[in-house]
Amino acid sequence: MRKLAIIFGGAALLVACQNNPPPPPLVTPAVVDPTDPLFAPGFLAKAASGDLFEIQSSQMALQMSANPAVRNYANLLIAEHTRMSQATMAAARSAGIVPPPPAILPEQQAVLAQLSAAGPNFDVAFRDAQITAHQGALGLMQNYAASGDVPALRTAAQQAIPAIQMHLAQAQGLQVGPVALPPPPMPPRNIGERG
Repeated sequence: MRKLAIIFGGAALLVACQNNPPPPPLVTPAVVDPTDPLFAPGFLAKAASGDLFEIQSSQMALQMSANPAVRNYANLLIAEHTRMSQATMAAARSAGIVPPPPAILPEQQAVLAQLSAAGPNFDVAFRDAQITAHQGALGLMQNYAASGDVPALRTAAQQAIPAIQMHLAQAQGLQVGPVALPPPPMPPRNIGERG
């Protein structure tokens, strides 16, 4: 009788095990590359650096350029990139992400140094830097809007795209040129001389 009880007990135990699925395998969380612009940390760092570059290079333009078109464009960039930066950081906070303190990345810091040393060709260097920076910003926003990991940041990226496209078109149409030196003065002419 005892053997029969053990057999029934074992059978009941086997049936109970079949009704309870095994626990899921342990999944290790994916390691996020903090520099990958498709993940929030990399995106936020690149977006903040881009906005800071636009603001600081435009402040430099207000100090170094006498060209009204460059100065107007610089004022626009300061206002709009300040607004875009605030919108991106607000989107991060709404998603429960503490945004990193804004910092300029080394490659953009190097461009600021080049602009500072551009001298009389500042306007041309500024325009070229803005074209390159806005092409990069456009790619960053388009890629994150399509494939980024945080929905609130994808929305912020999507909303920034039209302004960045407009800034790029404006930079490409910015009328600048190297500084032309005035012609040398003509020597005085004597009356009756042909020249």
